Amino acid sequence: MGDNIIIRVQSPDGMKKIPSTKRETAATFLKKVAKEFGFNSNGFSVYINRNKTGEVLSQNKSLNLLKIKHGDMLFLFPSASSSSSSSGEVMDTATPHTSSSLPSISSSFSSSSSSSLIPRSSSAPQVQEDQIDQYLAKQDGKIYRNRDPQLCRHGALGKCVHCVPLEPFDEDYLNHLDPPVKHMSFHAYLRKLTGGADKGKFAALENISCKIKSGCEGHPPWPEGICTKCQPSAITLNRQKYRHVDNIMFENHTIADRFLDFWRKTGSQRMGYLYGRYTEHTDIPLGIRAEVAAIYEPPQSATQNSLELLEDPKAAAVDEIAAKLGLCKVGWIFTDLLSEDTRIGTVRYTRNQDSFYLSAEECITSGYFQNQYSNPCRLSRDGYFGSKFVTVVATGGPDNQVHFEGYQVSNQCMALVRDECLLPCKDAPELGYAKESSPEQYVPDVFYKDKDKFGNDVTFLARPLPVEYLIIDITTTFPKDPQYTFTSTQRFPIENRDILGETQDFHSLATYLSQCSSASFLDIVSDFHLLLFLVTNEVMPLRDSIGLLLDAVKTSNEELAQTWKKSEQWATIEQLCSTVGGQPSSSLGYEAMGGPAAPASSSAMWSCLHCTFMNQPGTEHCEICSLPRS
Repeated sequence: MGDNIIIRVQSPDGMKKIPSTKRETAATFLKKVAKEFGFNSNGFSVYINRNKTGEVLSQNKSLNLLKIKHGDMLFLFPSASSSSSSSGEVMDTATPHTSSSLPSISSSFSSSSSSSLIPRSSSAPQVQEDQIDQYLAKQDGKIYRNRDPQLCRHGALGKCVHCVPLEPFDEDYLNHLDPPVKHMSFHAYLRKLTGGADKGKFAALENISCKIKSGCEGHPPWPEGICTKCQPSAITLNRQKYRHVDNIMFENHTIADRFLDFWRKTGSQRMGYLYGRYTEHTDIPLGIRAEVAAIYEPPQSATQNSLELLEDPKAAAVDEIAAKLGLCKVGWIFTDLLSEDTRIGTVRYTRNQDSFYLSAEECITSGYFQNQYSNPCRLSRDGYFGSKFVTVVATGGPDNQVHFEGYQVSNQCMALVRDECLLPCKDAPELGYAKESSPEQYVPDVFYKDKDKFGNDVTFLARPLPVEYLIIDITTTFPKDPQYTFTSTQRFPIENRDILGETQDFHSLATYLSQCSSASFLDIVSDFHLLLFLVTNEVMPLRDSIGLLLDAVKTSNEELAQTWKKSEQWATIEQLCSTVGGQPSSSLGYEAMGGPAAPASSSAMWSCLHCTFMNQPGTEHCEICSLPRS
């Protein structure tokens, strides 16, 4: 009996105990494992370590000689050929996952250090994480310190408590940075979860749900019945310890200035989507930076005090173009500006600690966008957790100049918005309101903690709710040395600015090309708004033939750009521009003296002043909108 031992074998389908003996050969033991798990003799591999090292081979050596003892845990991995016919799930190890692409974000994941091992249950989906997550998972992440000449009493190769590397989630280190960092990075938070002796074996990221669980058959459905099994838990709002994005950086001031031009000329507020990429933010351990390369302004209706988004038929095309340029939608930006003194260009300082930083309605909108663009995460059973989608507000600062403030809302806010449990207050923008349960919807209780007049911690029901409990602030910066993804020095009109008299048509394209006559072709076409026009215009859309040009802009390859310039499509574009080049821009419609523009020669094609359709010569009314030529 003293030779009898039990070996635990863990597989993607769970763990099983295999009875054996110390003198049993490895070949006999592997046959028992195959029979127990239902594999053929070569459909799996067994390793001593989780990271696929120390493989147990089919040989005549005894388990005792292989140093496999009673109670040891071995790890079984199905081979590629059998995994598809078996469970289809492979345990997470230090081997990188293959990368793939999401619709708007290039994504993949890998891990190389033992501290970043994130085991997952067999029910969790295979998830391809973002490219930046893949990169940061490979990094050591530790904060290395130099030898302290006063406190360290060891040699140059030694380490002590005063110079040993710190973990990336060390709160004392983050608090002593200048300025102090209130939120650790998301990857530092993952290292904290997966550190320790168990290497995160029992760690899991659970998405909050405010809905009743379906499938409970012990009682009638809500509102007739509910039980503790299907009832969602109450939510107590807490300050989130981490943030998914640690910094927002505009590549150059031109991007922001062109966006602000709309408010400067009309006084109405403006909204746009931020397109860029996620990179490493080195100022914070394992930090992530959202770099903004362009702003797309969708159709919208705006006044001085309101902003309404309209349906955008070009949204899918914009995302497709951005993806081919190596960009993705990283956030949204809106203005909240009121002029104070137009002579010196100052604005009012309205968003501060005495009012609000984000209103409840803006928090709900941010939560909506963050739920739309969730963050792929393999540690979550749902395959996603949180979001990297950021919110930027252009508003007045303490010096009465325009400042850009970055925010995200917490994962708790995302859950409340996703399940339609949070409402804004009409007369108090700084307050939200947790809905009450109704026969149509059960809403769990939402609480927050605050101090009463005696300094005691008191729990309050979130009706109403200060939105400060939902907000995470993010530093927004501009680089000392400007960067340019799009290198064009001239400005092609921005989309959806017809109210300013700035339209995207072949008149404006002809004007733009005439201004860029001395620049190289790559610099001419390296403009985000110009590329959008070439793809989405109704006269000569190039959606299926512009791939080579987008590759040229992405890689800054002049040869590729010159190759595309010789195509029939660009020749047609040039012909259209030369045809309409002598006419006044349709964005003006009037000559300098104030009278109506004179029609061009009847022997050439003409562009409608109202819908920009290219009509055949000799016609006086547009074939599309039937409006007169002049």
